[in-house]
Amino acid sequence: MKAAVYYANGGPEVFQYEDVPDPVCHPKGVLIDVRAIGIEGGDVLNRAGGALASKPHVVGYNCAGVVAEVGAGVTDRSVGQRVTALMVHGSHAARAAVPAGQTWLVPAGVSFEHAACVPVAWGTAHDCLFEFGRLAAGERVLVQAGSSGVGLACVQLAKRAGATVFATASADKIERLRGYGVDHGIAYRDVDFVQEVQRLTGNHGVDLVVDSVGGDTLQRSLLCLAYRGRAITVGNVSRGDMKLDPAPLSAGNRSLTGVFLGAEALFQPARVRAMLDGMLRDIEKGALKVVVDRTYPLADAGAAHAYIESRKVFGRVVLVP
Repeated sequence: MKAAVYYANGGPEVFQYEDVPDPVCHPKGVLIDVRAIGIEGGDVLNRAGGALASKPHVVGYNCAGVVAEVGAGVTDRSVGQRVTALMVHGSHAARAAVPAGQTWLVPAGVSFEHAACVPVAWGTAHDCLFEFGRLAAGERVLVQAGSSGVGLACVQLAKRAGATVFATASADKIERLRGYGVDHGIAYRDVDFVQEVQRLTGNHGVDLVVDSVGGDTLQRSLLCLAYRGRAITVGNVSRGDMKLDPAPLSAGNRSLTGVFLGAEALFQPARVRAMLDGMLRDIEKGALKVVVDRTYPLADAGAAHAYIESRKVFGRVVLVP
């Protein structure tokens, strides 16, 4: 099969488009003919500096496609079904072998391109807001990097839950974010987001912050919290220093929680399965919207990763084999 592979970490230019052996279907897994690949922020970080499971290495957490083979121990999947999948690595390829329990049936009204963007981004957003963030109607939430895949999912889910939504983004993306539910857009390059949050809330602060940026942004996110506010850290796309001064937490009985969907999928599979099934149905109904900025051929994986790193993206970037 064809795959976008690399032999060493580095910039987008490390990708090579090559023939590699087809993955083998596990007795408890399925083999998927991949139709679309949603590129995650973690894919970009892993290409830049993550561990290589093999050489050549096929990176990637998410894909969607058609079941081509079913393991002998699998009873709830069949050849020909449309699925989206979550995996440790291997999505940037024409075929992917994944545990059956890490696949979700794609409703007829959802495209492969949209379905490939759902498990990581939407599952992560839901867990950040509700499972660990305990967001309630009437609360205020700040979403850092509101135009990212996770950010746009957080914005829509929080607004639907009755929250007042604040989000940071570059100035050119603020107006577009309003269309997805942002009440207060903050152009983080033009203003101090901490001061702006405090101004907009009358120095009350927000009840919840979802921070996927990390580094100094995470430290300053803590300064946006109201009394007994909660902060969620869910990544370090800035690749900044993650050393943290916890003083702002204890001063206001605040909390900071790390979220990783992969662990929940492993330890709470029934909950994650039901949650993502529900969101796929809502996407089919149009109640939630997946935003795809650009689509690239799999052979141009390097260009797709470079576009993500340009920080011009609004939503997700998708590869198509």
